[in-house]
Amino acid sequence: MKQGKIQNPESQVAKTPEMNDRDFINDMLATEKYMTDAYCTALNEASNQHIYSDLLAIFTETQNSQRELYNLMFQQGWYSLEQADAQKMQQTEQQFQGYTNQFPYGSGGMMQ
Repeated sequence: MKQGKIQNPESQVAKTPEMNDRDFINDMLATEKYMTDAYCTALNEASNQHIYSDLLAIFTETQNSQRELYNLMFQQGWYSLEQADAQKMQQTEQQFQGYTNQFPYGSGGMMQ
């Protein structure tokens, strides 16, 4: 089965040395992704609950902004996805199911 591309019609932008809408949005998306990574680290290292709560609120806002920018790029046809091969997905699932048998405490992964 041939893999299909999932994509909206691409919105055309001027191809000049100056940044266009696609360039600006792509730059903002990259920045938001970087910031969410940084906030994850900060959340893991927060020294008290108040700081953790503030960081979590900022992280959530940043993550939502990242998702909105991604959705905008997808809607404009500037992002595409590859349709997953069902057989490959099933093989990967079986592979990871096999890994759960290696856990000493059952498939839950938690000590009981």
